Amino acid sequence: MKAISYNLRKHAAIGELSALIDDHAPQLLCLQEVDTVDLPAELGPLHLADATKRNRLGLAIYYDRERFESTTTGAFQLKKSLHDIIAAPAHERLLGTHLVDRESGHELVVASFHAAPLTALNSLRRNQIRAAHEALRGFGDGLPTLMVGDFNYPLFKDFLTAEVRESGYELSLSDRRTYTRYKFFRGHFDFATSFNLLIDSVQTLPRGASDHLPILVTAQYAEAAESAA
Repeated sequence: MKAISYNLRKHAAIGELSALIDDHAPQLLCLQEVDTVDLPAELGPLHLADATKRNRLGLAIYYDRERFESTTTGAFQLKKSLHDIIAAPAHERLLGTHLVDRESGHELVVASFHAAPLTALNSLRRNQIRAAHEALRGFGDGLPTLMVGDFNYPLFKDFLTAEVRESGYELSLSDRRTYTRYKFFRGHFDFATSFNLLIDSVQTLPRGASDHLPILVTAQYAEAAESAA
């Protein structure tokens, strides 16, 4: 399966989505910083599963209805940074959906995640990532899970990788940097964490109107990969 994650930079890159879908044929699309009141129900073959409601610039998930059936969605609040409280409150930083794969019969959880901005400490973002993983278990403990998005975590990823692994998840970075706007904050901001999935590749796609570059995640069920081996 293929999933694209893209931070649209305050909805600026919304016009690029159709071409991304045409060029890369994802079955899943996870968005951040999207104007949730200005979203089409359909983007080519992809259908809107849900979008956050409590902040205008929020999260959205699209899925291929021929491949998947969406049974439940949920938006979650995570611990807030000072920036969230004072400047621009972000009430919901995680959106998840429970899917049934029509091809394989697997159940799957997919999530779009947007961590606190760089003004916050890495410790807060680690707290948010842990809480997000725990919230997604509420869709079904042990289900294969893919969480993609803007993690705002440019430095000290070895520590984050070890902590994510302790929780049973794996962290997968893309082949190239996804953020290059500021000299001191360049790096892999957008990546994936996964549970019971084999991540074949994470590819950084060409730059568009956003300050983030989209990523394309290709994954398969760990169980299916082991059987094929």
